[in-house]
Amino acid sequence: MINFFRQLFKPKYETLNKIEIDAKKILANYEYLKNQQGSAEIFPVLKSNAYGHGLKEMCLILNQSSAPLVIVDSFPEAQIAWRYFKRNVLILGEMPLDAYSYCDFKRTEFAVYDGETLKLLARYRKKARIHLFVNSGMNREGIKDINEFIKVNNKYLDRVEVTGLCSHLASADEQSILNQTQEKEFINSLECLRAAGYFPKWVHLGNSAGLLTLNNKLLTAYRPGLALYGYSPFSDFDDSDFEANSALQPALKVTSRVVSVQNLLPGESVSYNESYRASRETNIAIIPFGYFEGLDRRLSNKAEFNVVGGNNSFWAPVAGRVCMNLTCLDVNSQNVQKGDLVVIVSSNKEDRNSVLKISHLMNTVPYEFLVRLQPNIRREIVW
Repeated sequence: MINFFRQLFKPKYETLNKIEIDAKKILANYEYLKNQQGSAEIFPVLKSNAYGHGLKEMCLILNQSSAPLVIVDSFPEAQIAWRYFKRNVLILGEMPLDAYSYCDFKRTEFAVYDGETLKLLARYRKKARIHLFVNSGMNREGIKDINEFIKVNNKYLDRVEVTGLCSHLASADEQSILNQTQEKEFINSLECLRAAGYFPKWVHLGNSAGLLTLNNKLLTAYRPGLALYGYSPFSDFDDSDFEANSALQPALKVTSRVVSVQNLLPGESVSYNESYRASRETNIAIIPFGYFEGLDRRLSNKAEFNVVGGNNSFWAPVAGRVCMNLTCLDVNSQNVQKGDLVVIVSSNKEDRNSVLKISHLMNTVPYEFLVRLQPNIRREIVW
């Protein structure tokens, strides 16, 4: 009873940095993607902390969807998914062989890339549900010769349940003959598997871009990652056709709070290496969000964030180098107070601080920016 009251009246610590995930937008994106391939299932990809959105939070949101399983990369990620997602989990990444013995086989399926892993999983017999991963042309990992693999490992394949066949497209986000080559090679592997007497339920090759471009009825599932979170999977930033016609909605918003305001006189510099020098008297607002939290140093003196104070909001450029845990903003003569809200990432794709536009400033892809958002930042689901 004493401990109960201690917890009840214990001071609540409110972090200054926060990531909000809009559940309605995630679920709307899921339904939109499902409708693009109505006869196939959608396997949401939640690896790398759900692309920065939070693995736990995304599992809770996707419990409201019809997804039969979610995809993670590793055993540590699977432990979180088992706890918070109600249905099955596909571990897509390769793991130390010892890790398989700790898995919940009732709710887990495994991508298998080689005979060594298959041989180990065969010990669990039909409890082990596997998705054979073939190398269809990306040449990063997987089974190169499916016929030879079946011949050598036939007795082990007979002991497990071959639930799926999968591969990964190397250039799905651009025009490339490799896409057609990989699709053909993948379907050939499916035919070889069926000829050998194995009929996988789940046949999945397409990622986000593949889901929006492939038209093959033999594919029974797709693995969207980036598109599920509301972002274009295509590499061309100026792909206006996709952006204008897409119903995808970015679901992530990142905010911080002003912790200090400093006055700068003309000629004075701020932050490391004097890369920003005031041409006029100005005020500098400091937020506790730096490159440790996921704000890349390439955004130094480039990005602009939205400062909200009282009934006023305005854009403030990053002033000087992004630091490890701090970033400086030039707020000019605006009346900024300690505690004022700063929107670092907007969920509005048209805003200058959207994920797509920030990634463009970094000369990189949205994937990189998103996955670098630190897991220890507080994440909050907005229902």
